Amino acid sequence: MSKPPRNKISKQEYKRQLRELQIELVKIQRQVIAHGERILIVFEGRDAAGKDGVIKRVSEHMSPRETRIIALGKPTDRDTRSWYFRRYVEHLPADEEIALFNRSWYNRAGVERVMGFASEQEISDFFANVAEFEAMLARDGTTLLKYYLDISRDEQAKRLEARREDPLKQWKISPIDAVALEKWDEYSSARDDMLTRTDFGYAPWIAVRADNKRAARLNIMRHILKSITCPAVDRRLAQPDAKVVLPIAESGVATLAQ
Repeated sequence: MSKPPRNKISKQEYKRQLRELQIELVKIQRQVIAHGERILIVFEGRDAAGKDGVIKRVSEHMSPRETRIIALGKPTDRDTRSWYFRRYVEHLPADEEIALFNRSWYNRAGVERVMGFASEQEISDFFANVAEFEAMLARDGTTLLKYYLDISRDEQAKRLEARREDPLKQWKISPIDAVALEKWDEYSSARDDMLTRTDFGYAPWIAVRADNKRAARLNIMRHILKSITCPAVDRRLAQPDAKVVLPIAESGVATLAQ
């Protein structure tokens, strides 16, 4: 994919804008709590694309009681013998909650598919079931936002190397990292197929060009503000950059490779 605009934003200006957007997100949470709403935000993307950083900034000033961050580990033996979506269902938001998924059921269409952790039949079953699974969430009143963070191959290589060298990022290192670059083309193909086949009107995909971490974080937050109806939100701040945030329904996955 192409790199996002390289318009550098100073650290001071970034922090100013971040604070403005976080204040608006708190307004949304107050509404969610007051009216018993349910917000589910899914973050997918390549390894080292910045999902952790985005989730940290989005949730930083939210109420810990009504905000859930879900980052599931390797499936247990029972998980592998159960309905695929079961392990995710128990973490869905209840009334008054906002849930942020750091990877989700889309593991099956991405990592599991590329790494051979799922059979062709399991992958086929996933695509056959995911539309109705998300439709049920929508019918039940859950607002579902889906973001796919993508980065260039050079940027991924740089970030993976930084993980290995930074003692504070050692926990991020996984066996999957070792083959992320090696299987770059396979991940691209799986990404395109997934985004095309699961871009539903009631649960659309939003692709994010994330080479520029600061731009990606700010524009995802702007898009969240734009996507959730809340009269208290300052609409002037709910204007994401169309060069960074790309609705698949409008632009198609081909734009990620331009």
